[in-house]
Amino acid sequence: MKLLRRKAEASLDDRLEALAEAADLAEGRLGPETVERARAVVTRAGVRRGLSVDHTAVTLAGATGSGKSSLFNALSGTDLATVGVTRPTTSKAQAALWGPDGSGPLLDWLGVPLRHTVEGESPGLILLDLPDHDSIELSHREEVDRLVAVVDLLVWVLDPQKYADAAVHERYLRPLARHRDVMVVVLNQVDRLPENAVKRCLDDLRGLLAADGLDGVPLLAVSARTGAGLPELRKLLEGEVSRRRAWSSRLAADVASSAAALWAPEAAYAGPAPGEVVVPEVTVSRALTRALAQAAGVPVVVEAVAKSHRHRSTAATGWPVTRWLRKLRPDPLRRLHLARGSRSSLPPATAVQASALDTALRDVGVAASAGVPEPWATAVRHAARSRSGELTDTLDRVVATVSGGVSRAPRWWRVAGAAQWLTVAAMAAGAIWLLVVFGLDYLMLPRPLTPTLGRAPWPTVLLIGGALLGVLIALVCRAAAWLGGRRRARKAAKALRARIEQVAAELVITPTRDELARYARFAECVTVAAS
Repeated sequence: MKLLRRKAEASLDDRLEALAEAADLAEGRLGPETVERARAVVTRAGVRRGLSVDHTAVTLAGATGSGKSSLFNALSGTDLATVGVTRPTTSKAQAALWGPDGSGPLLDWLGVPLRHTVEGESPGLILLDLPDHDSIELSHREEVDRLVAVVDLLVWVLDPQKYADAAVHERYLRPLARHRDVMVVVLNQVDRLPENAVKRCLDDLRGLLAADGLDGVPLLAVSARTGAGLPELRKLLEGEVSRRRAWSSRLAADVASSAAALWAPEAAYAGPAPGEVVVPEVTVSRALTRALAQAAGVPVVVEAVAKSHRHRSTAATGWPVTRWLRKLRPDPLRRLHLARGSRSSLPPATAVQASALDTALRDVGVAASAGVPEPWATAVRHAARSRSGELTDTLDRVVATVSGGVSRAPRWWRVAGAAQWLTVAAMAAGAIWLLVVFGLDYLMLPRPLTPTLGRAPWPTVLLIGGALLGVLIALVCRAAAWLGGRRRARKAAKALRARIEQVAAELVITPTRDELARYARFAECVTVAAS
């Protein structure tokens, strides 16, 4: 097993590149919306980096009656924003600019047409007043969502009455927990509270923020009406503007958030962290090889190889007098169209064999996906079966090729065959000799002296000895053929098993390993993007 460990913190360029690659790797594995959101972050980052980095876009966001517009006026020293108490008065975002030179393309990209230049000591600050996030007007809420997703620094303006409202916590603050470095929370209208109540509200709000994952986020108590807390807020904003890093911190937070969404698209995800991924090793199992062999008809072929060897051995070395009878029987390999490596006529796999193969393929996928989180585990299991449709034809060609290659005749067949013909020649010579002797006796003609072997005349020795020797050679050759058939069968079985393992590696294991490698690379990219 290979363990993927978390790398050191990477640059923003490296993280964006890793996020783009992770999104490409996740194509077809994760939901299209999750993948497209990650790509949108990469695209948005590329655009933002090409705009003014000397300006910091800061947005004031909040609910109806929270005093956003009043705070906007107080910070800008103007009366640009119309103030309302119970009804939303801001329908379009507007911007107050300190040092407007070069900010035009950035504001065009933000889609903020209402712009006002403000004199002050915060060059580079772009302060945006947004509509209410809880407005009854859909267009107002859409405007808030659009700008909250792209501005450099988020200032959430809450009020003592609705600071615990679930709408802002569940819809915005909690999902933006990874953006704590570019977020400020302001409790406005503290002038309406007794002094001891302000501390209780701040403590309570701080606890709510911690529950949202935003512990440590700057929390200020201010009053746009009395000016309390405004110097601290101005100083905080001026510090962020002067550092000119809010834009990159925002992009880094977006990348980290998208990486987290790619890794755990479901809220109930309980798998390993991307830096703790363990990739299983996948090999060809005996069960898979056995199931493929059975489905390919290897036992039938191995038996046919042995029978074919015995069949051809008898035809080549049997007694010539009866050898022709063997040729009337078909060769077992030729009957299967295997003798020359052509496409076989093996019967298709039975239902039991097909089921066993299906089970073996499923087991490979299950073993390979052990410890892999969904939906990647499903992708790995699918990869193990992705080329199963090619198995039948590939195995058929492998069986035909291998079994056809073990059908070469051994040299001793020629020697035995020649010996058999010599015995036939001896029998023929003895028979002719005897016929001549019988003919001369019948015609009462003098016959030549017949040589003997011991007391047996040579014609008789040649006839009977040739027959007996031919039968003996045939029996010995048959025993040798039986042993040779077994040897050829074992050789064919070994060769077929090796080729079937290669087929399994090519059509089952390799796609599975490729999918696991894709998942491992995805985990590495997510690790870099989230570092």
